[in-house]
Amino acid sequence: MAVTVRSLGLNGISGYGVSVECFLSGGLPAFEVVGLPDAAVRESRERVRAAIKNCGAKFPVSRITVNLAPARVRKEGTLYDLPILLGLLTASEDLRHLPERAAFLGELSLTGALRPVTGVLPMALYAARSGVEELYVPAENAAEATLADGLTVYGVHDVGELVRHLRGEAPLTPAPKWEPSPQEQTLPDFADVMGQENVKRALEVAAAGGHNVLLIGSPGAGKSMLARRLPSILPDMTRAESMQTTEIFSVAGLTDPSSPLITHHPFRSPHHTASPVSLSGGGTIPRPGEISLAHNGILFLDELPEFEKSALETLRQPLEDGVVTITRAAGSLTLPSRFMLVCAMNPCRCGWYGHPSGRCTCTEQQVDSYLRRISGPLLDRIDMHVEVPSVEYEAMRRRTTPEPSAAVRKRVNDARAIQRRRFDGTDITCNAYMTAPMIGEFCRLDEAGERLMRSAFDQLGLTARSHDRILRMARTIADLDGSGDIRAHHLAEAIQYRSNSILK
Repeated sequence: MAVTVRSLGLNGISGYGVSVECFLSGGLPAFEVVGLPDAAVRESRERVRAAIKNCGAKFPVSRITVNLAPARVRKEGTLYDLPILLGLLTASEDLRHLPERAAFLGELSLTGALRPVTGVLPMALYAARSGVEELYVPAENAAEATLADGLTVYGVHDVGELVRHLRGEAPLTPAPKWEPSPQEQTLPDFADVMGQENVKRALEVAAAGGHNVLLIGSPGAGKSMLARRLPSILPDMTRAESMQTTEIFSVAGLTDPSSPLITHHPFRSPHHTASPVSLSGGGTIPRPGEISLAHNGILFLDELPEFEKSALETLRQPLEDGVVTITRAAGSLTLPSRFMLVCAMNPCRCGWYGHPSGRCTCTEQQVDSYLRRISGPLLDRIDMHVEVPSVEYEAMRRRTTPEPSAAVRKRVNDARAIQRRRFDGTDITCNAYMTAPMIGEFCRLDEAGERLMRSAFDQLGLTARSHDRILRMARTIADLDGSGDIRAHHLAEAIQYRSNSILK
């Protein structure tokens, strides 16, 4: 007898349908799983065998063939344990039938308990689109699965509980739809930072428009401290952004079962020893890297010149396109990667070049060699090059409290609201992602602005890309000012963020 159980699979961060076909036939007892299974799927035979016996059912003594269709797509992970078990119980007539529009997934322990799996949200979203009405998942994954609209989700603790439900003996209660609580996340605050008002202003502009930032300064100036407080002034995430980010975190196994929806912009800070694959994603079976985990958030690279050159160069295409395409022997995978790149670096190897104390021991050649570790094309893709000066003694000892992040965040939210109205009906979410036609439409300059832009273009040796990035920044500064037009002083402030003396 052949039985088909509906299940799901993952291709990158997208779900797809899998049919688990179970067939019992005569002959010597055997248990084969086909359909391009990986080692974890093949090992499900032993987990399923033990779980069936330990839940009080009888394991069928026959030749068992399980096919995972479509057979041309490689199957991986432990989520097929539960549908295989249900297929065997139905084929051996321990269960009469399974619900028609239901899908099952979950890992089994040897006792029959269900363990959580990764990637439940993208699979649940696919299930809802493909007509599935009931989704059975491990209890720890139930809250995450309810984020997909249009599904009745059942959280299952063990096989015995599910079997009694399917027989109608003890029906399960559907999992309630999970909604985020209004609790605020505690983040490091700008009020902790004494001085550095110019740098704080630059970070406010960056947050309001989604612009990339490079902070350059001597050790102890506060570069990392400021960067780690940037999330506290980022605008509120939209529901669509939260769902996109949660899908990626779900596949990576980084969601919290008790609070599965990511409601705050992610902040990823890989060590400078990170490899190109860990940044861009990939591996034998492609998986999201740091630039995808930072989608809709911040990727912070501290000590930028210490990263491998090959690792930094992987950022160039994602910064421009907002996606990263990984091609491996196992297949090609496109992942979202719209993030704010925030970098910090010293001006030289010893760190003190240009410091008023004059303690730098580097020659001009050594300084140039250190700065050349960052390629021109990558620097050109970073909107703002901001010098972080050493904090003066008077600023450290003042008793007044600096402006808190909440006040700055309000201004950022107001500016983003203007941008949402401006780009309504498009997939553009902030000024940093404006296309060339949009720049022509929304970044027009008056006569004074045109003269200033021409002068800056000639004197600073700007490229076409840096010209457009300056206009995007000027548009953001005007939004923060509540101005419908870009004035000369908005443009002048944007230009100063590209005219760094150290990088000249």
